Amino acid sequence: MVGIKDVARQAGVSVGTVSNVINRPDMVSEDTRTRVLDVIDQLGYVRSESARQLRAGQSRIIALLVLDMANPFFVEVASGAERAAREIGLGVMLCNSAESPAEEADYLGLFAEQRVRGVLVTPADTTGRNLESFSRHGIPYVFVDRVVPSAEACSVSVDDIAGGTLAAEHLIEQGHDRIAYISGPMHLTQCQDRRTGALAALAAAGLPPESLSHIEADRLDVPSGRDAGARLLGMSRRPTAVFCANDLLALGVLQSLYAAGVAVPHEIALVGYDDIEFAAAAAVPLTSVRQPAYRMGRAAADLLIEETGDSADDHHHRRIVFQPELVVRGSTLKSR
Repeated sequence: MVGIKDVARQAGVSVGTVSNVINRPDMVSEDTRTRVLDVIDQLGYVRSESARQLRAGQSRIIALLVLDMANPFFVEVASGAERAAREIGLGVMLCNSAESPAEEADYLGLFAEQRVRGVLVTPADTTGRNLESFSRHGIPYVFVDRVVPSAEACSVSVDDIAGGTLAAEHLIEQGHDRIAYISGPMHLTQCQDRRTGALAALAAAGLPPESLSHIEADRLDVPSGRDAGARLLGMSRRPTAVFCANDLLALGVLQSLYAAGVAVPHEIALVGYDDIEFAAAAAVPLTSVRQPAYRMGRAAADLLIEETGDSADDHHHRRIVFQPELVVRGSTLKSR
C-alpha cells in the first residue's frame, strides 16, 4: 500500500509538506502543491482516514444499527439520518442486527473498536445489557423507535400505544368485534405497545380482552406474515379483522388470504403499521398506521450530532415522541 512517505520521497519534499498539501493547502506554494498532487495521482495514494481521526480525537462516522435492513421503514429512517449527517460532513455506517441480541452485541463491540462518533440504535436486546456494556466506552448513543423512560440517553420514537389504539378503533368503527393481532416477537417493545393500544381501544368500546386474539410471528417480515395468515385461516372461530404489527406482516397475511380465496375486506379486514411505500401499491391497498420514519431518523441524528459537537457541554438528554396517523385504504373499507 502506498503511504505518505512514498509520496514525499517521490515528490522530493518532507512528510509534513505532503500533509499540508492534503489538509492545509493554503500553507504550500502553488508549484509544490501541484507537484505533490501529481505524485499522489501517479501513485494512487489514499490518506488513512482512521489515522487522521485518531490524531483529531473524533471519528466522522455515525453508526446506525437497525432491527431489519430489509424493512423499508428502516430504509427511510436511515435516509433521514444520512441527510442530517451529510449536511455537516459526517458519514453513516448502516448495520443490521436481524432482531438478534447476539448480533447486536457483536456490532456494538465493533463500534467500540472503531471508536465511532456515536450510535443510533433500535435495540434488539430489551434487557439493556448490551448497551449497558457498550456505554462503558463513553461513546454516545440515541435510541430510535423506542421510548426510554430514564435519562440514560436521548430517544426518538412514535407513540405506539396510540398507534395500536388508532388501528383497533378504526376496525371497531367498521363493525368488527373479533380482531386478531399478529405481532413479531413479543420481546420487542414496539410489538408490546401496539397490542396494549389495541386492547385499550377494545376496553373503551366495552369489548372484553378476549375479543383480541393474538398470533406471534417469528419475525416482522413477509414470509412470517404468510405463516401467520395460514394459522389465522386454521382458527376454529375466525376473526373478521386483523391488525398486524407492521406492513410486511400484513402483506404476507394478504398473500395467504388471497391464495385461500378469502376476500379482503369483505370477509376479513386488514390493517398494517408503518405505511411503507408498498402498502398503497398492494393488490388491495393497505390501511396502515403511518410513522414519520424519515423525520425520526433525522431527529435522532440531530440529537447525536448535538451531543458530540461543539455544544456538547450544554446537551441534555431528551425524548422526542412523534404521533402516528391512520391512513385508511381499501383493505378495511367495504363498498356500499
